[in-house]
Parts: sequence; C-alpha cells; structure tokens
Amino acid sequence: MANPGISHPPITTDEIQTNFHRVLEQIGNAAVSAGRHPGEVRLVVVTKGHPLETVQAAVQAGAGLLGENYVEEAEEKVRSLGDVKVEWHMIGHVQSRKAEAVCRNFDWVHSVDSLKLAYRLDRFAGEMGRTLPVLLECNVSGEATKSGWAAWEEVDWGRLADSLKPLIDLHRLKVRGLMTMAPFCDDPGLARPYFRRLRRLRDCLASWYPQVDWSELSMGMSGDFTVGVEQGATLVRVGTAILGPRPGA
Repeated sequence: MANPGISHPPITTDEIQTNFHRVLEQIGNAAVSAGRHPGEVRLVVVTKGHPLETVQAAVQAGAGLLGENYVEEAEEKVRSLGDVKVEWHMIGHVQSRKAEAVCRNFDWVHSVDSLKLAYRLDRFAGEMGRTLPVLLECNVSGEATKSGWAAWEEVDWGRLADSLKPLIDLHRLKVRGLMTMAPFCDDPGLARPYFRRLRRLRDCLASWYPQVDWSELSMGMSGDFTVGVEQGATLVRVGTAILGPRPGA
C-alpha cells in the first residue's frame, strides 16, 4: 500500500510508452517460455483512478483494450475519448442496478458473478440490440474478500456447473471464459496454483458445456501477469506497471 505521505510525480507520456512496450515484451517472453504464441495473450491496460490525460497517453502508446472498475468513472472517459477506437473492459464488481450503464459503455464484462446480474445484462443488451461477451468471475482462493462464483473446492465444481445452466442459455449474453484474482502477495509465484485451478475449472466447464466458447482466461495483474500467461491467460489486466501509481493512492 502506498504511503499517503509520499507524493508521486505525474508519469510522463514517454514513461507510459516505455512501460507499455516493456510489459508487452514480458508477456511475449512468458508466452514463449510456456510454449505459447505471444499473440494468444491480450493486454488490458487498467486505467481506473487515472486522469483522462494518462488514458490518452496509454492509447497513444498503443493500448487498444482499456479496463475500468467503476461505471461512473468510465462513462466520463468513454465520452471524452469519443470516436477513438478502443475496447472498454469492465473488470470490477458490477452492482445489478448498474447493468444498463455497463451495457451502454462497455464492450466486455470480466466480472459476471451472479445470475441476477447476468439476467439484467442480458435484458439490457437485448434492448440495445447487441450481444455482450462476458467472463464469469470465479473465486478460486476461498478468500472472503473476493467476489465471484465459489470455486475453490473442486468437489463442488459439478454443482457449480449445474447452477450456471440458466446463464449459459441466455441469448444476448455470450460467455467467453473465466476470470479470477489471485491473493495479493509479494511473491508472484504464489499465484500459480490459483491460476492453474482456474484453467482446470475452465477445462471442466468446457467438457460439460461444449457448445460454449470457453477460450478466454482473464488472470494476472501488475504483480503476477507473467505467471498468469505461463498458466494459460489470454487476457491480463495491468495498470500500475504501465501507468504508475494512481494519483492519491
């Protein structure tokens, strides 16, 4: 956690560009070391808490996927960027009452964690005449502070799969895979078993629901994204390693 007594100087456009390409290189190296093609992994630059100028610098550096946690903050950025061609990814917890705003502003949702939310996203996507790709957020660590479908006990995965059946059958919501967050720790290697568990869960769900495209795994953030890539991530969510600490953090 940042020391509130320390003021971080604003990050420069050149620093963002350097950081962005360094992270891309690290993703590529991690993919190759795992026998994967670097092109299998997409980078979501997490812009939450950063001012518009920083977001614009990230886009200028080459970021095409931007991740936000809060609907109200994202709405302002979406409006301000206007016709700039980027994909907006909702990566934070979504309250069901914000489902309409999410459908209106985001291209992907990584954090579907309940049937109630799924039903509302499906309804509003239908009203807007669009299809919304989503990921199911799964809690594979058992931490009480984590959101997501309870998935830390493998013996319960069959029951979990049964509970997902109504969601799988929705028309406007298209499940594309799973998302998780590993416990925060200083050693990125400690995230490995959690990412491995998510991949195994994905494989099980793919065997139970072969009609669904389960190809996406969103796992890995600034501190552990290379481990996520090694374990099969197709989307990594990286903010601080590219944009620096959030102002006021």
